[in-house]
Amino acid sequence: MSLVTYAVHDGVALITLDNPPANAYSHEMHRELDDAILRARFDESVHVLVLTGAGEKFFCAGADIEMLASVTPEWKYQFCLHANETLNRLEQTPKLVVAALNGHTVGGGLEVALAADLRWAKEGGGKLGLPEVALGVLPGTGGTARLSRLVGRNKAIELMVTGANMDFATAKELGLVNELLPADGFLDAVLERARGFCPPAKAAKAVGAIKRSVVSGLEMSFEGHLALERELQQQLFKSADATEGFAAFNEKRPPKFQGR
Repeated sequence: MSLVTYAVHDGVALITLDNPPANAYSHEMHRELDDAILRARFDESVHVLVLTGAGEKFFCAGADIEMLASVTPEWKYQFCLHANETLNRLEQTPKLVVAALNGHTVGGGLEVALAADLRWAKEGGGKLGLPEVALGVLPGTGGTARLSRLVGRNKAIELMVTGANMDFATAKELGLVNELLPADGFLDAVLERARGFCPPAKAAKAVGAIKRSVVSGLEMSFEGHLALERELQQQLFKSADATEGFAAFNEKRPPKFQGR
């Protein structure tokens, strides 16, 4: 039985974590997720990735705790290393990634969501947080690194040392969630919004370059970031979509982008 399903809807790759009841992840799930990310990267018809959880109650409840309690510390290290590599691959994918939070998003589940570019959550859909301190450990698959970069040092420390979970509306106030969407028809609304970042409406190549400049550039010096930005801009200047964008502007008509 597959733990991660993959389907394409009009330029959007829908990747679903499917391990009932809580979509907790294992090494096997991360291997399947890794494969799905690569599949979407290589698929030229895919312009946006949407990551969600199966069912109505959980996006992902994090790692399978029973599994972690039964393996050696050495195995746990390799497990966390591969999880980090998988989420880095998701974060570095030069296509927009949306986490569709359809239910509780806690622990490692939030760490998965933090590797996405945008997080759209279902109104009243659940809780969000990093409660690992209650287990005597820390958020070890990117939680301390990504949360601190997103909300700042002090707030990140507060959220992790208290281990408090919050509802999605509170998470939106903190900037952890970008948008709240109605619970009724949530996934359909997510896919419709995601298609808005695909051709012909959006220049997907430019969207991917913006993401790459921000994600990679934030780890560089300011001058290095500017250099990366210039190089990516030069690549876009040579693209068919830039030609179309300038022509449409001058001709006072909506552009029809092709994603190349």
